[in-house]
Amino acid sequence: MSNRPIRLLIDDMLEAISRIEQYTQGLSYDIFSNDQKTIDAVVRNLEIIGEAANRLTEEFKDKHSEIEWYKIVGLRHRIVHEYFGIDIQIIWQILNNDLQVLHKDLSQI
Repeated sequence: MSNRPIRLLIDDMLEAISRIEQYTQGLSYDIFSNDQKTIDAVVRNLEIIGEAANRLTEEFKDKHSEIEWYKIVGLRHRIVHEYFGIDIQIIWQILNNDLQVLHKDLSQI
């Protein structure tokens, strides 16, 4: 699906997660939701994660089915195609509930 090696796609995802963690460290929801620069930076990195996941082969995704690839790619599609429809509360929930798990799972690959 991509000319980029799988290892580099995984590294891209890990780097994007790291950036999101840096951008949001110590922020409350109120601060985050009122900081458009941080929202833009986080959304862009979620987009990168989704694009990298979308470029992984189906064989690779099947081999690592513990990761919900379809949700990751689905979020990317929603961000790209419905930017003005993004719900900041959902983004915040992803940051607080899913990102660390994804980081752990990707690090173990």
